Amino acid sequence: MANEVTDVVEGDGYAVANVDALADGPGFRKVRRALGVTAFGVNAIELPANYETGRHFHEQQEELYFVHRGRIEITLGDDSFELGPGGLARVDPSTIRKIKTLGDEPAVYLVTGGKGGYVGRDGLVPEGETARFAGGPPGA
Repeated sequence: MANEVTDVVEGDGYAVANVDALADGPGFRKVRRALGVTAFGVNAIELPANYETGRHFHEQQEELYFVHRGRIEITLGDDSFELGPGGLARVDPSTIRKIKTLGDEPAVYLVTGGKGGYVGRDGLVPEGETARFAGGPPGA
């Protein structure tokens, strides 16, 4: 069995890490830089308890927010939504957004951003193999 990753580990064609190893305390955790991501932007952000960000929007990049830990309220235009662990929000570039933590705990969320569109389902099975999932797809 493999050991759980805590620090950044780079190999031939990959990098793995734990988001908590990328920074201590509140602020940005530069996932893109740490893992060498080049196709899109990605950061993790930790906000302290009882904190509210300023409002912002983008010129070009669509963003996807994923709540890893804690609870946030994300305001998109005039609408607000509560998201907990596993919560997702997709936001168009021009939509004004802000985030605040809910409760007495910090929140950690991952933000990916990009433009240019979806490349389609391009997963392939290596030569000599017959399935991407051992025993069939999950839930089959």
